[in-house]
Amino acid sequence: MNAASAKGWFITGTDTGIGKTLVSVALTRALVAQGLRVGVMKPVAAGTIDTPQGPRNDDALELLGASNVAVPYEDVNPCLLATPASPHLAARHAGVAIRAEPILAAQRRIAAMSDRLIVEGAGGWLAPISAMETMGDLAGKMALPVILVVGLRLGCLNHALLSREAIRSQGLPFAGWIANRMPTEMALARENIDTLTSRFGTSPLGTVPSGIPAAESGVPAWATEVAKKLVSL
Repeated sequence: MNAASAKGWFITGTDTGIGKTLVSVALTRALVAQGLRVGVMKPVAAGTIDTPQGPRNDDALELLGASNVAVPYEDVNPCLLATPASPHLAARHAGVAIRAEPILAAQRRIAAMSDRLIVEGAGGWLAPISAMETMGDLAGKMALPVILVVGLRLGCLNHALLSREAIRSQGLPFAGWIANRMPTEMALARENIDTLTSRFGTSPLGTVPSGIPAAESGVPAWATEVAKKLVSL
């Protein structure tokens, strides 16, 4: 791992809107429940809401609300972009560049205060963040093992296998994958999980049940089990 001193994970997904925030928040709460200091980051976020403190990203606020490490919002979300679009387009529209250095500096500050660090990416692994770089390139610089959230919907097998191959080509440790059955479950969900288990060579760390709302509170049983597995790695 680079200059960050805490162990942690980079949470990516097969696409946008497939449950990365739900999983990241639930894992944060589960790790906190184990008595760990859990820092969080949403390094790049596109799309804002108005708050008394100014523009904020709702995913980053959810993560911060689940964490028990008190850090400034600006460290949790170093790159906040107003337009809800691909990060490279949102940055271009704002006339800014997404730079790794401020993100890595924030990572070091949070890691120094934390036992574990949960970092949620934006979009999928190859979501562009500049003319040449992707979210996967940023994950490589953050040097954390990767957890892939697979949203079980039509097309997920192709997306999951391509994402896994891209992560492998980056040379980062693959900590495992989580199957999200989504609010509306796809046909043959179990068979899709079995297919990915066979192709990945490993069963999912956990499975998010169908019908779970995005803003679920508390620590669900599946997250408790996943957190135990992660801490034991």
